[in-house]
Amino acid sequence: MADTLPPCPQCSSEYTYEMGELLVCPECAHEWSPSEQAEAEAAEAAAVIRDAVGNELHDGDTVTIAKDLKIKGASGTIKVGTRVKGIRLVQGVGDHDIEGKVDGFGPLQLKSSVVKKV
Repeated sequence: MADTLPPCPQCSSEYTYEMGELLVCPECAHEWSPSEQAEAEAAEAAAVIRDAVGNELHDGDTVTIAKDLKIKGASGTIKVGTRVKGIRLVQGVGDHDIEGKVDGFGPLQLKSSVVKKV
């Protein structure tokens, strides 16, 4: 029976068992429903942030700007090819999902659709 049940999501124990509609881990006493685990995996897969070309982005990556950007409140623009080093991925902040520092402009929030991974 343990061959068909998934391992515990908290401690990765393979000795899970069913108790009614729940799955239970005997080692850490964690209880979860199989549908809850499937929803969590789907949310994690949807949380992947990709650049304009489709490459997966991670915290600390270096990216380049893929098109000229006019910055509100600033007199200039950020040109194509400008590097943004050490980006940080943020979620739930409108449609801007990257924070980074651009030399000459300072810290900015960017959309992943206007950058390319280096």
